[in-house]
Amino acid sequence: MLPASARMRRRADFDSATKRGSRAGRSLVSGHLLIDPAPADGPLIGFVVSRAVGGAVVRNKVRRRLRHLAREYVGALPGGSLLVLRASPRAATACQADLAADLDLVIGALLRRQGGRPSG
Repeated sequence: MLPASARMRRRADFDSATKRGSRAGRSLVSGHLLIDPAPADGPLIGFVVSRAVGGAVVRNKVRRRLRHLAREYVGALPGGSLLVLRASPRAATACQADLAADLDLVIGALLRRQGGRPSG
């Protein structure tokens, strides 16, 4: 699971990442990444799973699957970065391998755009 210290909880962090960060998307997941030039803490990762994805049980399942996959990228993200991952409705029925592949492509594209180095 994603460490508690890497989970984004504040609304201001979500807003900063989505409004000022770069965006990359695929069919199952899209992401927004904002890298702080003067990092104070480690990276934070937040998740947005809307009602369009499904009912509460389905949304929580998709969120848990994304959290499980995102833990592998905590070390690759620069300190102080804010990453918001948004699930599309198709993520509810996607297999784990497809979700992992889309997430990998999204995070790789975001790191390239922000000047970070993906460690794969």
